[in-house]
Amino acid sequence: MSLEILDWSVAQARVMPLREAVFVREQGVPAAIERDAFDPLSRHAALYGVDGEVVATGRLLPDGHIGRMAVAAAHRGAGLGGQVLLALMAEAVRLGMAEVCLNAQTHACAFYRRHGFVEDGEVFMEAGLPHISMRRSLAGA
Repeated sequence: MSLEILDWSVAQARVMPLREAVFVREQGVPAAIERDAFDPLSRHAALYGVDGEVVATGRLLPDGHIGRMAVAAAHRGAGLGGQVLLALMAEAVRLGMAEVCLNAQTHACAFYRRHGFVEDGEVFMEAGLPHISMRRSLAGA
């Protein structure tokens, strides 16, 4: 497997099939809100499987917000989401960011806690799914 951090001009064609599969088809997020104005401004992680297809992805916005974390159903539980998250945090450090934040689906909080994130606020609904804001300092990362 290999991982790249990409600009949207390259990432779009590679990561959108996975994002659409996970968010739109599996989770029922409206297709109209899956792509947004932040995509072209973000850095995108693409983790490729042995067949060259993207099996995990996520993005880092210019303000340090991590989002659109997705792993192909057949590859969940193998640590691929963690690889993407670590790569995005490393990119944030490279860009001089002091911390990162994200809006985690509540079922994924334990995953983010294992990577040093802490809850910051109350549960809220986003795209019809319960989320909570989480933060992590990058000091020493």
